[in-house]
Order: sequence, then structure tokens, then C-alpha cells
Amino acid sequence: MSMPRRLPPYVERNHVKGHTYLSFRRGKGGRIRLPDDPNSPEFMSAYQSALFGQVTSSRPELRSPVQGTISALIASYMRSSEYIGLRKTSKEGYGRRLEALRIDHGHRTVAGLSRERIITGILQPFADRPGAALDTLKKLRILIRHAINIGWIKHDPSIGIKRPKLQRIRSWTEDEIELFRKKWALETKQRLAFELFLNTGQRRSDVVRMAWSHITPENRIAVAQQKTGRRLLIPLHRDLLSALSVAKRDHVSIITTAYGQSFSVDGFSQWMRDAITDAGLPLGCQPHGLRKATGRRLAEAGATAKMIMSVLGHTTLAEAERYTEEADQASLAVDALARLEGHKANDFPQTQSAGLGKPTKKPIKSAGVRQNWRSLGKSEKANNSRRLPIFQP
Repeated sequence: MSMPRRLPPYVERNHVKGHTYLSFRRGKGGRIRLPDDPNSPEFMSAYQSALFGQVTSSRPELRSPVQGTISALIASYMRSSEYIGLRKTSKEGYGRRLEALRIDHGHRTVAGLSRERIITGILQPFADRPGAALDTLKKLRILIRHAINIGWIKHDPSIGIKRPKLQRIRSWTEDEIELFRKKWALETKQRLAFELFLNTGQRRSDVVRMAWSHITPENRIAVAQQKTGRRLLIPLHRDLLSALSVAKRDHVSIITTAYGQSFSVDGFSQWMRDAITDAGLPLGCQPHGLRKATGRRLAEAGATAKMIMSVLGHTTLAEAERYTEEADQASLAVDALARLEGHKANDFPQTQSAGLGKPTKKPIKSAGVRQNWRSLGKSEKANNSRRLPIFQP
């Protein structure tokens, strides 16, 4: 039997007289004994029964959730190949949100769901928590799609519901990047982690798993993205090479804790958060913002959307184009203002008439020409049109 490092939510290991047992326990409630093999179908069936409140003791009588309810739909979805095929970390996140939906709304019927009931009954309690509201809507739509696939309903009642607006994580500015570097010397682990973030453009779940063995002799680093599954080979920037050259190689992982061990993802995030705070940077400077800074820098250097995808590992052009659009906007703004400067410059004489042909009989001052032109009548405009300078932007 292979025992996974991480077990589903509310499952704990109990060690009794040299044996390890698995049990389900929510909060301070009673423990419910589960099969020993967490990878077996028997374990999943017993776990679902405990999760959905169908079990109250070690020797329970199983009762199925009421057919047609959200609780029954969740149980059906968790037995589907779509859910079973999720990564373990994804299952944990799904499990917590689905359990919250079951507790609060499991008694409701799936057929009774409507756009209004979803907004007022399910999403409204999260009005002050847009992140939770968005995650709830996402999981609910997954359940609705499953209900359509198994023939419980024919139409999606969530169509037309707008996604809650979240405050986007912003890119670090160049001044903020330099401020962090001034605080943390090149030899520190904080600086090394920073350079890995900024010069590979990867997520925290990928940076924390980077190992020395991932670096090739050609000075590239191999990345298998946890979120997308994409495999990337990224050249090492000279700033990152400098940090790697002075780092200690006393563990398989590039970034380690103060005790020389690998970080957990959450522990790594908090450690980076502390390093950012100690550098005197604002809360808006988040670790993921360094990934945004990588995309911004690539776009400003003239990288195309596909080039940015090859580094950041985006799966759609739309994601990468956000960076190029921002860079294009800045470049276009510079061109536009340059044109405006040139346009305004034409309001003043740029050359003298001497040596450029016959001088005009009566010099016309450029300043105020437009205003005088508006005040002329049609016949006067026709007579004077040959004498007016041509204005070009």
C-alpha cells in the first residue's frame, strides 16, 4: 500500500500500537474509521459517505442523499472521472469548497436553481469576499455542467451571472525591484528566491520545487509547471546566474528553510512575504507580482505574445497579450505625444522666406491664423485660401 503524503480534507492518520489507521474527523467531532488504503475505491466510497454526513459512527448504516439535490449532485461529481483525474492539490481545494456548498445548500434541488436564486441565495453572503464568491461560482458552474451531462437539467441557470471583480495583482515597478535588491545581498536566500521569481517568471508552486538538478550544462532551467502541466526550458538570465553562483548547494532544492529543508508552498509564501515586508515594500508587492514584472519586462523589450508564452507558460494568447498590450500602449502613447509636439510646433514659423522663392506680399503670422480663419466669410476664405499655410500633424 502506498501512503500519499497528503490526504483528503478531514482525513487524519492515527498511530496505535505500531499500526497506522486512517479516520475521518471534522473539527472536534468523533472519528470515523476509513479503509487503510487511501488509493482504493473502498476508501473513496467511505470517505464520501463520511464527508456528506451519511456516517455517524464506526459501524454506520449508509443512507444516500436525497436524489436531485445539490448534495446528491456533489456526490455524483466526486465519483466522476473529471474529479478523480484532478491533481491531489486541486482535489483539496475542490473538496473544501464543495463541502461548504453541501453544508449551506445541499438540501436545495438542482432543478430549482435559477439565476436569481444563485445570486441572492448562494453568492450574496460573499459580497464582502469577492475571492470566495468567485471560487464558489466556479465550483457551482462545474457542478451545473456535470448535472447537464448526466441529464438532471437541460440549461445552465448561471448564464449571465457576472464574475465578481477581484483586485488584480500588479507588476512590481523598477524602483521596487531595486529596493528589494538593496535590502537583500546577493548571497542571501531571499535574494536568490527573488531572482528565481523575476528571471524565470514562474509561480510560487514552481519556484519552491526548483532543484539544482533542473539546471542544464547550457545554463537553462527545466520547469514542469504544476498548474498547467507544461514543460519549459528557460535560459538563465545573467542576474540569476550571479545569484546561483554564490549560493550554497547543500540540498537538492535550490531554496531551503533555515533548517536546510524543503519549503512547503504556504511556508515559502509566508517567508517571501516577510522578506518583502522587511525590505520596506508595500502590501501591493506580492510574490506573484514578480511574475507580472517578468511579463512586463519582456513586452517592453519587444517580445511577442508567443515569446512571452514560451517563458511564462501561458496556455492561451489572450493571457500573454495583456502584457504586450500594456507595452504597446506605452509605446503608442510616446508616439502620440511626439506627434502632438510636432503638430503644435507648426503654429510657429519654422523657416524664413528669404531664399525659398518669392516672398509673400503680406506676411501672415501663424499664431492666431485658425481663429482669424473661422471669423472670415465664405468669399474671404476663398480669396485667402491660397495664402494660408498648410497644417500637417
